[in-house]
Amino acid sequence: MNILGIETTCDETAAAVVSRSDDGRGRILSNIVLSQINEHAEFGGVVPEIAARAHVEAVDRIKAMAEAQMSFGALDGIAAAAGPGLIGGVIVGLTTAKAIALAHDKPLLAVNHLEAHALTARLTDGTAFPYCLFLASGGHTQILGVRGVGDYLRLGGTVDDAIGEAFDKTAKLLGLGYPGGPLVEKEAARGDGERFALPRPMTGRADADFSFSGLKTALRLEAEKIAPLSDADVADLCASFQQAVVDVVKDRLRSGLRLFRAQIGSPNALVCAGGVAANQAIRKVLHRVAFEVGTELVAPPPALCTDNAAMIAWAGAERLAVGLTDPLEVAARARWPLDQVAKVKDKLEV
Repeated sequence: MNILGIETTCDETAAAVVSRSDDGRGRILSNIVLSQINEHAEFGGVVPEIAARAHVEAVDRIKAMAEAQMSFGALDGIAAAAGPGLIGGVIVGLTTAKAIALAHDKPLLAVNHLEAHALTARLTDGTAFPYCLFLASGGHTQILGVRGVGDYLRLGGTVDDAIGEAFDKTAKLLGLGYPGGPLVEKEAARGDGERFALPRPMTGRADADFSFSGLKTALRLEAEKIAPLSDADVADLCASFQQAVVDVVKDRLRSGLRLFRAQIGSPNALVCAGGVAANQAIRKVLHRVAFEVGTELVAPPPALCTDNAAMIAWAGAERLAVGLTDPLEVAARARWPLDQVAKVKDKLEV
């Protein structure tokens, strides 16, 4: 089957065409992303109103169908991220998908953005269920048990800031720019991670939850003590912050995998997704934790870890393959926990 996917949940306008064979293998025929980084850079973060307007202007300019050399008639379904995300942008993408589905009489697939991240490893690596997912991005930090399409067990999550948000706010505090994650990582590479004694929130607990607000506050207080900051100070602050995050991730993932084994069984893989998964220090500790529990780390390419439409199209294909489609009346959602995503059992009970 061939699926067109549209992604507009944050600051990328994206469209892609993905094919799924009968044996479950996937192939990306096109995957185009138009970034809004320049529009938001001066504000140090994403401005929802600007993002929504930019999506409206960009969505018709993405030539994913032309790049895939495919007609709309050859599609088997139209998928769009219906949430969670910035509601203005979500509405733009979902409305576009509805119009295409209606005009060409194709099934609509309203995809949960988090489910798309959760299923990407099946597109890139054919990973079999069940597996443990570490989802780390600007808007989300979760550990999930992925048991099947639409079947997710939340093992842990952040009680305040997402991990990517913490990186972005650290970069803003230190005057590094936006997006902050890669800039903090670059500075950390030349800094001393032992110079500042920053806290490791939530470590040692039996649950698998995260917290980053206290770490951000501690970093700000250390920066204020030694202001004005030299280049070496900035590098050491970034290195100390990143090392604290790495230690937290290692501890929380160990707890999450213990919960996974207790509630689901042995994972077929530890999967990472989200833009933060591209951080090499975090990637290194993920490999270590996966090795400790006797499983493999599956890390999709960075372009498929950050927001993109190929993952939306693939999630739509996975859902269509098990008979899950959506009516044209389906609404966009700013919040949409994964445990509220419909699965086959739910459809049968209706």
